[in-house]
Amino acid sequence: MAEYKKLNIKEWAVEDRPREKMIANGARSLSDAELVAILIGSGNLEETAVELSRRILKSVNNELSELGKKGNDYLMSFNGIGEAKAVNILAALELGRRRKEADVFRNEKITTSKDVAEIFFPLLSDIPHEEFWIILLNRGNKILDKIMISQGGVSGTVIDVRMILKPAIEKLASSIILCHNHPSGSLSVSEADHQITMKLAEAGKVMDIAVLDHIIIAGNKYLSFNDKGLLN
Repeated sequence: MAEYKKLNIKEWAVEDRPREKMIANGARSLSDAELVAILIGSGNLEETAVELSRRILKSVNNELSELGKKGNDYLMSFNGIGEAKAVNILAALELGRRRKEADVFRNEKITTSKDVAEIFFPLLSDIPHEEFWIILLNRGNKILDKIMISQGGVSGTVIDVRMILKPAIEKLASSIILCHNHPSGSLSVSEADHQITMKLAEAGKVMDIAVLDHIIIAGNKYLSFNDKGLLN
């Protein structure tokens, strides 16, 4: 039996090489694995960059959103991925996240909970830790700003009512919407979630700043306090 010899990408047909394929046919013509292969540049002694990229993606069920939740240590557990290559992958995923964020945030008017969820999905759906954000609105429900208030661990983050109301007062917001994520994927409302929402709603009344909603993001799903009648 002939001995198997791994082909280096440079030995592939020109049209099959990721970089050349991208130049000739555009980025849309490449698979996810081929795009990752361009980022890492090379594989290892047993795998080409494309083969290694396929294995990395297979480990997260070929879900880029799942890959976005991983860190350096996870990526560096693959033979052929050092710190520099891991950073390249994570940087590309972050750029994609920010591009999606830019696409949905254009000082639009908020009319439904879905509008809020679509703003925060790119920011919060695939991160491994919890973040708490607020959206500041004017009297016409147009967005004045969105601000990250705190960042925590896998199970929670610390919220200070003063930290939330301060920017709302400074920007003369008429109302605010709260949003945080559950990295666990659960949409269950915890007692802490309910308490901080009620506390902010009461404090907001004193300042004439209404809390219109609190959105929980869990993967590609969301829960709205307002839709569920939890603000009463």
